[in-house]
Amino acid sequence: MYLNLLLAFALLTALLFAVPVRWKAPITAVVTAILSVVAAVPAVKALASGTTTEITRMQGPVFGEESIAVDPLSGLFLIIIAVTSVAAVLYSCGYMKHYYGKKPPVQFSLHYTAFAALVASMMMVVTSSGGFSFLFGWEMMTIASFLLILFDAQRPEVLRAALTYLIMMHVGFVFLVAGFAGIDAVCGSAGFDCLPRCYASRHTLSLFVIFLIGFGMKAGIFPMHVWLPEAHPAAPSHVSALMSGVMIKTGVYGVIRVAGAITEVGQLHTGGIILLAAGIVTGLWGAVQAAAQNDAKRLLAYSSMENVGIIFIALGVAALGAGADDPVVASIALCGALLHTFNHSLFKSLLYFGTGNLYSQMHTTLLDRFGGTAKRMPVTAALFLLATAAICALPPLNGFAGEFLIYLGLLDSVSNGVNVLYAAGGITALALIGGIVLLAFAKLFGVVFLGTPRHRSVHSVTEVDGLRLASMAIPAAGIVLAGLLPQYAVRMVSAAAAEFSPAAVYLVEANVAPTLTRVSLTAFLLIIAVALLYTVKVRAQRRRTLSHGPTWGCGFTAPDTRMQYTGESFAEGLESLASTFNSDIVEGRVVDKGEIFPPAVRNYNVRHKDRVGRLFSAWWIEMLRLINQRIMRLRTGKINNYIFFALMFLVLIFVLSLFNII
Repeated sequence: MYLNLLLAFALLTALLFAVPVRWKAPITAVVTAILSVVAAVPAVKALASGTTTEITRMQGPVFGEESIAVDPLSGLFLIIIAVTSVAAVLYSCGYMKHYYGKKPPVQFSLHYTAFAALVASMMMVVTSSGGFSFLFGWEMMTIASFLLILFDAQRPEVLRAALTYLIMMHVGFVFLVAGFAGIDAVCGSAGFDCLPRCYASRHTLSLFVIFLIGFGMKAGIFPMHVWLPEAHPAAPSHVSALMSGVMIKTGVYGVIRVAGAITEVGQLHTGGIILLAAGIVTGLWGAVQAAAQNDAKRLLAYSSMENVGIIFIALGVAALGAGADDPVVASIALCGALLHTFNHSLFKSLLYFGTGNLYSQMHTTLLDRFGGTAKRMPVTAALFLLATAAICALPPLNGFAGEFLIYLGLLDSVSNGVNVLYAAGGITALALIGGIVLLAFAKLFGVVFLGTPRHRSVHSVTEVDGLRLASMAIPAAGIVLAGLLPQYAVRMVSAAAAEFSPAAVYLVEANVAPTLTRVSLTAFLLIIAVALLYTVKVRAQRRRTLSHGPTWGCGFTAPDTRMQYTGESFAEGLESLASTFNSDIVEGRVVDKGEIFPPAVRNYNVRHKDRVGRLFSAWWIEMLRLINQRIMRLRTGKINNYIFFALMFLVLIFVLSLFNII
């Protein structure tokens, strides 16, 4: 199997390197579409029937026998991967045009080869039974995404972000290898299906925590999130959409697999507390940091962290409900986690596409370089507003449906008297996260699209090409459909939830689906009411004479563009609370309160970087410095020393072979 994969990869690489630059994106789009269709067929079958389809079984080089199969949980994640991948590769066909002629063809070939490899590896990860094939797909996913981040490698910050990402992912990889090795030591095989037996014979929590660290590194849970705000701004927007919307969810997938295998009540309770605590801290930290950012892509990166926190809150509540033998709470919370995972892939990819449109026009993502962009990019603004409302969980869009289910699980836990204190903490945290997120995205949309232009370059901005807008319509349609018809979306995820909570399908049909049907009817009534009010307004205006004049300037006779809110001033109150957790980088000069006639300041920007990132990454920077310092001592410049090093290496190989070590 691995030989076939490498052969297919080599053929694709040769094809992409051979064709002209303008054909590289269409060929990758065709390959991605074929992969998506091939994956979607068994995925839909698994979700519809609740059965598992085995694709192949093989003997791995290590960890024994393994299989590639599609069960309902794999099917859900395959659909997420397929939808977002197709939208991202179509978007890239238009987005990458402004790089033509600026970069060599080999760079485009490497980029699109890595893109196809990332899609294939993610599909392999979610269909593998575990062990070597899982680790093979995981490592392939890391290398491919590393190469995609490096597209603008001439920028120093991109190199630093890619290196940070690569090192942290391999630290997580070591933990995953340790986890699978632990399973293999007990069971003689390292598949996920061996986990219950392994948990029964070993320390459950120690193995669970090892896997949580390994998967949490990819998911971006606190404090392992530090690569997120660096890697996403460095990568092209379609890559950011794929990484944030899909790739980090493979970490969520892994956590669901290892947490769902815990069966002992006490261990379930403790594991649920760990997941809930991780979700609360991750969600709050991500929301606060997102609201403080003045760069659109950094804001969206921290927002991904916040949404992962929401998913982990739901997973924690599900584990606590299962530990308390409350299938209602467990099923609803798990369905909420899975539905929010699906929803986040849609609205986050749409937000990154919209940010990519802005970047291709202005070549920056700093909020204070924009203003009034909605007049010049009306379609982008409308789609961005749709995604903004969805991520703020406003009805009648999909974000509301997912968080509504999580709230239902939390409130049911309180009403049933099950883990009341933990559920109350989850409700409080979820409400706080929701409020801060509303502030963050009101700031993002308001500063970028509303008001008046803050920079003269905004006047030359135009709407992007139709292909990019068409690709944005794919997640936009999902946002609207899942929001207006949440009862069907929850039936899709309930089949995946039934693997770990067998009563999920029945409980969804009996309790959740009727409630969501009423939510759907309310949404349609809301749309009808708004349409009627708009019709009445239009007819009333026809009978009146409308006059146009300048906006009221609050008493100023000559309003200026600098009198509107900036990204920094919009969230100033929240930033003052978070100042102890941040190290700020200020470009320009702050006007002192005592200055009556301050000098003109052309550029002013503040970059907020959380201190956790520096503390967490300082160790490996120092380690690399020490390693480099030691290695440099071997560079003596004398040929006899280099011959001696080679001779010593040969002697070492000889000695190790004598003792049958190698």
